[in-house]
Amino acid sequence: MSIRSSGRRTAAGAAALAVGASVLLAPTAAGTPRAEPLPPRPASPVGASLLHGAGTHVRARQGAPALPDDVSALSWLVADVRTGEVLAAHDAHRRLPPASTLKTLFALTALPRLPGSDRHTVTDAELDDVPEGSSTVGLSADHTYRVADLWRGVFLSSGNDAVHVLAEMNGGWEVTAAQMQAKARSLGARDTTVVSPDGYDAEGQASSAYDLAVFGRTGLADPAFAEYAATADARFPGGTYSDGSPTWTYGIENTNRLVTGEDGVGRYPGIIGVKNGYTSRAGFTLIAAARRGGRTLIATVMNPQRGGANAVYEEAWSLLDWGFAAAGRVDPVGSLEPTASPGKPSAVAAVAPVTAGGVVPEGSPAGSPSAYGWSTAFLVTVALAGAAALRSRRRRSPGAPPDTRLP
Repeated sequence: MSIRSSGRRTAAGAAALAVGASVLLAPTAAGTPRAEPLPPRPASPVGASLLHGAGTHVRARQGAPALPDDVSALSWLVADVRTGEVLAAHDAHRRLPPASTLKTLFALTALPRLPGSDRHTVTDAELDDVPEGSSTVGLSADHTYRVADLWRGVFLSSGNDAVHVLAEMNGGWEVTAAQMQAKARSLGARDTTVVSPDGYDAEGQASSAYDLAVFGRTGLADPAFAEYAATADARFPGGTYSDGSPTWTYGIENTNRLVTGEDGVGRYPGIIGVKNGYTSRAGFTLIAAARRGGRTLIATVMNPQRGGANAVYEEAWSLLDWGFAAAGRVDPVGSLEPTASPGKPSAVAAVAPVTAGGVVPEGSPAGSPSAYGWSTAFLVTVALAGAAALRSRRRRSPGAPPDTRLP
């Protein structure tokens, strides 16, 4: 057995975490109930600190394949979807801009509240704040769309216009950002800060390869999410009747090249989604999942440092190939599952049950308060205040790099 690591968590880092927790838990006034204390990070069979250390981590047994040497991403991770075991990772908790891979968290948050069978008439106000030059599916004001079409616009075209409309249907931009923040915490995704629900570059917005893997894995447990994420192409309504049915349509195609096999990448064998992204600040980002021989793996890749637009797909391809070849030959270096609080189920373990229609109903375990013991209402309140402050600061500091279509 070998452990390869180019860094380890220091005592100073642990002390910093403790200081941060003490600041969060400071009482606001005498007699005012304090929020529940933030519990320690999840424990795993190999120690909770391993993935929080810098560098590459893998616990290879004799005969295990070597990790691919062509991966240049700033951060990456490979995990088993069924067990949540992390097979290997590099700087898994490094906080980086996520670009449109953050739309997976948006879908986890809003999809259960906005089922595809509903209809909605788009307004000018809902489209006013769509960033100029960002990726869109082509929504038009005063047209009525089926919500399923809007979700296809999110997953396939990475449409920021569709995200804006759905977020307004969900209660508004800041409310949705706050809900996303609370959802991330409930899943044990502590590296994510949500400012712009569409993933568009915004000051302070960040996620990590670890958190993105959590979002992708959780989404795949919902049949509706999984179906949207795996769809290669679809017809989208250009004009609509009042019932949302199209008067004419045009084709849209998934921007995830591992799903479509376009532009010289090839369709990855067994691919089942999930989501790609690109902004000038984030570079190329990707969550990719594939199923082979009864195993399902997920790989996340953030910002390759070599190659062009295809590098993120090529590196995910190499990591998935390695993961399938390494089955039974490596020991896990961590887990995507958070540790449950006493008397409460694991947040991710509770994700699997879904209704026959594939949508997790409100009040079900998957939509329940955090397994860490925080109440969702408290998390939403805190996140909403933070989102509003960051949005205000962003308005005072314009000039964020554009979120553009993939070349």
